[in-house]
Amino acid sequence: MDQATEWRTCEPVIAGGALHVMRCGDGAPVLILHHDIGTLDRTPFYDALSRQFDVVVPHHPGHGRSERPEWMRSVRDMAVVYRWLLGTLGLERVSLVGLGFGGWIAAEMATMAPSLLDRLVLVGPMGIKPPDGHILDQALYNHLEYTRAGFHDQAAYDRVFGAEPPTDLVVEWEICREMNFRVAWKPYMYSQTLPHLLGSVTAPSLVVWGDDDRVVPQSATGPWLENLPDATLEFVENAGHFVDLEQPDALARLVTGFLVG
Repeated sequence: MDQATEWRTCEPVIAGGALHVMRCGDGAPVLILHHDIGTLDRTPFYDALSRQFDVVVPHHPGHGRSERPEWMRSVRDMAVVYRWLLGTLGLERVSLVGLGFGGWIAAEMATMAPSLLDRLVLVGPMGIKPPDGHILDQALYNHLEYTRAGFHDQAAYDRVFGAEPPTDLVVEWEICREMNFRVAWKPYMYSQTLPHLLGSVTAPSLVVWGDDDRVVPQSATGPWLENLPDATLEFVENAGHFVDLEQPDALARLVTGFLVG
């Protein structure tokens, strides 16, 4: 990891709650929205993008260091909060990179203000019901089983989280899971309305999937490509659901090439 890369933090109050926001780099603005399990403070993927872009990584409301809004009840609520955040930060035309659960939030944001979107990247996104199979239900597994299911190579999991993740990280996963259930429980991890709204997204979109994603079935690629007007699909080899953690360099190359394209 590039130790010279300097990340700054701020905690603006949005809709009555403080959001923990990490930011680094210069160039065109890129908002990265993390997975349902929260995010590490630094990742090689974040650092790689920050070398060419102004990268903004907030902790989702109710996840990590961001406060939990007791009123929040939907993923679309989160999307509105992030649109508000962009205004607070003075960012207008941005690119969105959504990872898993964050991909759902990013897609909702894209439908709200298509003219303010530069490019959209969705990596193994939740948010649409797969035509075949089901999104892995984290209520049926303990935290270690669920996070391990997101990796193709268990040695990669051990490198990222440790063979036995520390207690404070497991506690954070539990806090994230509680918030996920508040906003994405019924139906679980998908929207019945989102597919009908994606037609408004005119910006180029890149849909990325790990070739061994056991959390969100690859069958979900079909509805995304059918409903996004200008979308392309790429697969990352030897990667599960957490592509950014397992194959950060490969994903960074794909995303960077698309964003500067």
